Amino acid sequence: MNWQTKVEIAPLKERIRYEDKVLFLGSCFASEIGSVMRDLRFNAEVNPFGVMFNPASISLSLERLSSGNEFARSDIFLEGDIWKSFYHGSEFASMSAEGFLEANNEKLRNASRHFHESKYVVLTLGTSWIYREKEGGKVVSNCHKLPASAFEREFLDAQESFALIRYWIDKYPQKQWIITVSPVRHLKDGARGNQLSKANLIVASEMLEQLSPSVSYFPAYEIFMDELRDYRFYASDLVHPSADSIRYVWEKFLDFAISQECNDKIKLVERLNLMKRHKVLFPESKDYKLFLKKIEEIEQKIASMCL
Repeated sequence: MNWQTKVEIAPLKERIRYEDKVLFLGSCFASEIGSVMRDLRFNAEVNPFGVMFNPASISLSLERLSSGNEFARSDIFLEGDIWKSFYHGSEFASMSAEGFLEANNEKLRNASRHFHESKYVVLTLGTSWIYREKEGGKVVSNCHKLPASAFEREFLDAQESFALIRYWIDKYPQKQWIITVSPVRHLKDGARGNQLSKANLIVASEMLEQLSPSVSYFPAYEIFMDELRDYRFYASDLVHPSADSIRYVWEKFLDFAISQECNDKIKLVERLNLMKRHKVLFPESKDYKLFLKKIEEIEQKIASMCL
């Protein structure tokens, strides 16, 4: 008896190799999958400005990465005694304006260079809702828990979301674009509101996929809705995927996007990562010295492999 509806996924015609640079932008689901790739030593840049939930914020991030225009004093604001930016997540904040600009412009320079050199760009769309700052009229990527009265809330329809992302696909047709919709639930508007938001993103994704052969769609949302139809696959907040479900979707992404030539190196890196997480009880022991030697041997073997 079959207890699952399997989501059929045609793999990319040209899959990611270790020598390829990859950029991940979008919701926290992009951060999760991108972080897995980075842990496996792929050359991946992951959300250099923090989590981006909607297509407008993703487009603004692409604009900054494309132009490389550095952040100025006018782009940041002081909340209490902490400097923040509507372009960044709270983890990028600083106690000084100079510290914020220095650290985040350095990160921008590196991320911009990575974007231009990236062969693959993975965009994860989370919600159709955007927040616009009333005072300046700009779309914000993070409200930083400021009063709701400081923002206007708007809903992007599928055509608007499509147009925002299409601009960058048209500008960089040589890149391979992977679009996906996040399975993370946005329940502020209730279950129906969440589904309406996701439906608009799925329609926009379909339009983008039909736009160009350089665009592919990875059905993360559909995998979660059809193959993982159970609350046990969510974290305790019942909103975010659990660690096991992220691993499950990663394995699907692996089959979809990663070249099979990478498999041997991936297995070695996974083995090495597991060994390095091993808790050391007796660092003075002979066994531990042998353990360190084994780690060094695996490191050398990984280094000897082609990229």
